[in-house]
Amino acid sequence: MFSSSNDITSPVYKNLDEIRLRKAQLLTEITKDSNKMKDMWTGLFHKPKDNVTPTSRFSGFMKTGAGVVDGLILGWKLYRKFGGGSKKSKNKFLGLF
Repeated sequence: MFSSSNDITSPVYKNLDEIRLRKAQLLTEITKDSNKMKDMWTGLFHKPKDNVTPTSRFSGFMKTGAGVVDGLILGWKLYRKFGGGSKKSKNKFLGLF
């Protein structure tokens, strides 16, 4: 089925049935590879949700909330340090930070 010319192997087909058969084989291989890549991509970016309990959801909310509060405090401190105006603030509440 294959012949060698100038160290390059290329298929030699004798009739249309051989071409159709090879086309079907290639399509099957491409479909398998596509499905495999799709599964790998999904596994890379999407974590499986196994046994999500109310406790784990609450824990996730607490972690997210703590991260947001921490980010806000950091942002406020950086604002005050680099562009927040004078150190003596007229607003007593915001002057605590």
